[in-house]
Amino acid sequence: MTETTAAPAAGKRRAAFNTLEVTELRRLTEDSVEVTFTVPEELADDYDYVPGQYVALRKELEGQEVRRSYSICAVPTRGEIRVAVKKDFGGRFSTWANEQLQVGEKIDVMNPQGAFTSRSHITSLNDAEKVAAEQVAKKGNAHLVAFAAGSGITPIMAIAKAVLAASETSRFDLVYANRSAMDVMFAEELGDLKDKYPARFSVHHVLSREQRVSPLLSGRIDAEKLETLLNQVIDVDGTDEWFLCGPFELVQLMRDTLAKRGVSEDDIRFELFTTGKPENPQGQSGRVVEVDPSGKNVTIEFNLDGLTAKVDSPASAHETILNAALRVRSDVPFACAGGVCGTCRAKVTDGTYEMGENYALEKDEVDAGYVLTCQTRPTSDAITVDFDA
Repeated sequence: MTETTAAPAAGKRRAAFNTLEVTELRRLTEDSVEVTFTVPEELADDYDYVPGQYVALRKELEGQEVRRSYSICAVPTRGEIRVAVKKDFGGRFSTWANEQLQVGEKIDVMNPQGAFTSRSHITSLNDAEKVAAEQVAKKGNAHLVAFAAGSGITPIMAIAKAVLAASETSRFDLVYANRSAMDVMFAEELGDLKDKYPARFSVHHVLSREQRVSPLLSGRIDAEKLETLLNQVIDVDGTDEWFLCGPFELVQLMRDTLAKRGVSEDDIRFELFTTGKPENPQGQSGRVVEVDPSGKNVTIEFNLDGLTAKVDSPASAHETILNAALRVRSDVPFACAGGVCGTCRAKVTDGTYEMGENYALEKDEVDAGYVLTCQTRPTSDAITVDFDA
């Protein structure tokens, strides 16, 4: 964790919630469901998206506001948002969505966001057709590889469909890890992709609790199995771009292994649904912090929707910018509050700071002074951040 000073950078679309209606529910597996929201025409432009992006959902359950982020699992369709919700053990929202959610329910849905959502800095993750076209121009084809686990398949579905449709020479390999065949989300859609692109799409199902004909496709993906997959199944040297989506441990193992094999960090895109660190909060509501008039306080000033607000924070509290800001503005954007989704992104325009976990911002964004406010704490007596930047 290093201390940093701010620098200029480009902007991004401001995160905002709107209430949308659930118009379709489709059971994917016993413990996962696809939820379709209809977007009215007057909001359609605000909900345009590109493959790989996500939306945050906000709902009051049992008197408490719950926010959860889910990747959009379909190719861009105007007037429609589709997400897949897998029931997590003890997960309040995911359990409710799988057991009680009904068509006609209204839920607050944030406009599409993502780790790479800057309008002036479009990357290959959120413009799959663009990367395919670029690779075709450069090499005559595009070979992309994705590793997904469980619900990590949701953004991969949209990316794979877009890439394969963008060029007749693009190829896509998918390694998909689950506990058993019954847990495979979008099994029918994956089969359809294989039938539609038999020579260009390959999917390798790895099942941890179910014996398969090939020992390589049975059991958990550990370091040894990963090395074998990369040696025998995946053409590492011939891969143009990698997409990794799953739990922290698997994604980190993949990143470390690919780095050792000389794969450039620029060619690896990853998304986490969890950091694997339970001590990180799943949400913040602006906990009560009392300012000591006789003690040392830090002044946090922030711009949001063109309005400036200011809040004092006791230096001894060592609280994040997000937590402090929520005490005076309940509409400050956030979703995971764990350094994963990037919804709370803002630009520091004055002051110094330290940022903890960061699994959402790219290096150039960090270098330009952008931070995840849920993970950023001031190290100067005053700091100014701009959520609108």
